[in-house]
Amino acid sequence: MDKKKMVVLINEAAGKKKGPQSIMNIVRRAATEGYEPTVFPIIPGELDSEDILKSFDGRADMVICVGGDGTLNHVISGTMAMKDRPRIGYIPAGSTNDFSKSLGIPAGFGKALETAFSGKPFSYDIGKMGNGSFFNYTAAFGAFSEISYGTDQKLKNVLGYAAYILTAASALPENLGFKRHLKIEADGFSEEGDYLFGTVSNSVSIGGLDFLKSFDVKLDDGKMELLLIRSPEKAVEIGNIISALMRGDVNDPHISFHQVTKVSLTADEELAWSIDGEYGGSFLKSEIEVMPGAVTIMCGR
Repeated sequence: MDKKKMVVLINEAAGKKKGPQSIMNIVRRAATEGYEPTVFPIIPGELDSEDILKSFDGRADMVICVGGDGTLNHVISGTMAMKDRPRIGYIPAGSTNDFSKSLGIPAGFGKALETAFSGKPFSYDIGKMGNGSFFNYTAAFGAFSEISYGTDQKLKNVLGYAAYILTAASALPENLGFKRHLKIEADGFSEEGDYLFGTVSNSVSIGGLDFLKSFDVKLDDGKMELLLIRSPEKAVEIGNIISALMRGDVNDPHISFHQVTKVSLTADEELAWSIDGEYGGSFLKSEIEVMPGAVTIMCGR
């Protein structure tokens, strides 16, 4: 009797490097569930998840991903290139694990492992950038967007989310001074102006903050949330903007909020993007579209 095939991808650098300690637990559970697991360590630049999954196209029934949001991003990119996309089990092992919160995947290893095998399959929408890259939960630009990929990994391993706060605090003046002139077109509307920050997202949590809960976010409605913050003229207005976001109030004059299926952003100079917490490139024109129900993951929703 042929066993089902499983690929286990582990990012040894993610979080507090607990992934390798959990290998036997994953393998043991896979075997009892009737899977034949093949385990790979993810070694950036040498052994990437995209290349590994490409070699398993047509013969993988499930993929287990152990790592942070960035690791999951690479796994999703790898599955999107496969003709037969396997289900994904995600065991969060990063510093913030934003996306797992939206999916209801527990933070603890034991419960996350149980969810990977016994949770409910859920097909959710992902975003596609014009350069062919994908994102699970957020594509962001502007103030503080580079904190996620600019924070030292060793610091994140020791301090977790606090590392992001320290990095953000050290770069506060520079970030609050960010301003980029953009022309934005999406789903029948357009606007133009100077912006401090922007994100196209499919998540209730970004950067460890859950302010999108107020916006009735659905991960499988074929739409993503476009949130734009216009550059304030006075420093005191920053506090008003933050307060409005915390309340879920999108009527603040500095905030523009829309649910979109496609969006095009044209900048006066190259705009750097953070894609699921990693550097996603810099572009004068950025185009994003939603791919409905493209990925199926085991979750606790």
